[in-house]
Amino acid sequence: MASIFSKIAAGEIPAYKIAEDDNFLAFFDINPLKKGHTLVIPKKEVDYLFDLDDATYTGLMAFAKRVATAIEKNVECKRIAVVVLGLEVPHAHVHLIPLDAEKDVHFTNPRVQMTESEFKELMTKISADFN
Repeated sequence: MASIFSKIAAGEIPAYKIAEDDNFLAFFDINPLKKGHTLVIPKKEVDYLFDLDDATYTGLMAFAKRVATAIEKNVECKRIAVVVLGLEVPHAHVHLIPLDAEKDVHFTNPRVQMTESEFKELMTKISADFN
């Protein structure tokens, strides 16, 4: 059975996609810790990040770097954190989370509420700066 992330990559489940190529996809977390919280996945479904082959792993990280740069241009923050947890969805992924303090990446923090129009507006801005 395909993971929810594979279904998003296949277009079977809607998502706020901000960057995509043949191998990777970046989309907003729908329960973000901070405005701009993004998930970056390989389209190839592999459960554990460190089980990815070297080319996919390095490609994922290079893609994530480009996404992080676009997020930084559009979300006020000190840095973009890269967080890997990987137990909640059986599909390798990284979280890119804008932060001003280390406590911003605690997954027990209250989630930011964003409207559909806020998601779409930020998605459009970040997508335009992705290169």
